[in-house]
Amino acid sequence: MAGATRVWARVGALSGAAAMAAAAYGAHGLRRSDRDEYQKELYETANRYHLLHSLALLAVPHCRRPAVAGSLLCAGVGFFCLPLYYHGLSGDPAFNRAAPLGGTLLILGWAAMAL
Repeated sequence: MAGATRVWARVGALSGAAAMAAAAYGAHGLRRSDRDEYQKELYETANRYHLLHSLALLAVPHCRRPAVAGSLLCAGVGFFCLPLYYHGLSGDPAFNRAAPLGGTLLILGWAAMAL
């Protein structure tokens, strides 16, 4: 693995660590909070997709165009997961409009890995 592509494995590992930290908060802090079930569900959805796509980032160095696939997956995680985390924690849906864009970027990231 060349140095430039190896960076995506590190990004995936750091993203996975952040997803696990968020999961720990969701399991131990958020569960006991006074937030409604919908907010908790949003947080869990964000965390599930965050962790899944962190694992996908670990595979990016092995595809033909790692810069394209890695960039799309990272942007997708940002635009999909972060608004859901925010809404789950704050109750404010202000950034939810970014989630469909993030989902599209995630799909394109997976497709880029297949090219």
